Amino acid sequence: MVNQFIAVMRNVLLLTVFTLLITSTSCNYFRERGWFGGSEDTLEVWQARQDSIRIADSLRQAVILERERVRQQEIADSLQRVEQERLEYEARFRYHIIVGSFVTPEYATSFREHVEGLGYNATKMDLPGTRFEMISAEVHESLRNAFERLPHFQEEIAVDAWIWAR
Repeated sequence: MVNQFIAVMRNVLLLTVFTLLITSTSCNYFRERGWFGGSEDTLEVWQARQDSIRIADSLRQAVILERERVRQQEIADSLQRVEQERLEYEARFRYHIIVGSFVTPEYATSFREHVEGLGYNATKMDLPGTRFEMISAEVHESLRNAFERLPHFQEEIAVDAWIWAR
């Protein structure tokens, strides 16, 4: 019986070896599928995936930086536009009717609020070359219009109101 068992085992072993030889005629086929070995492919795939992630992150960062650059340029353009409009306004409306001038900033602010409370569009401006702050009640395009309105402010707000040309 032992001899029979050994014969059967020998046949099973031969059949197994034969089957393995037939099915493994193309090791590359199985290696590509990851059946044998395959650890080299897995490492290569992982490295390729990491490279793809790095490239995607770099592209994403480049897009973010470009958007930030565009946004900064839009802000700079906007500030330049506002400054240009301010300069055009100041060139056009040069004649201010000044109803007060103060060395103390708090007094200037308080008086500006008082003039605004009377219904005028008062602004506080620095008098160039001095420490004085002036309160302008109105601004005009022409000197003629400013002179026509000056007596009104001298009667209503300040007797010593005057015209300042920017």
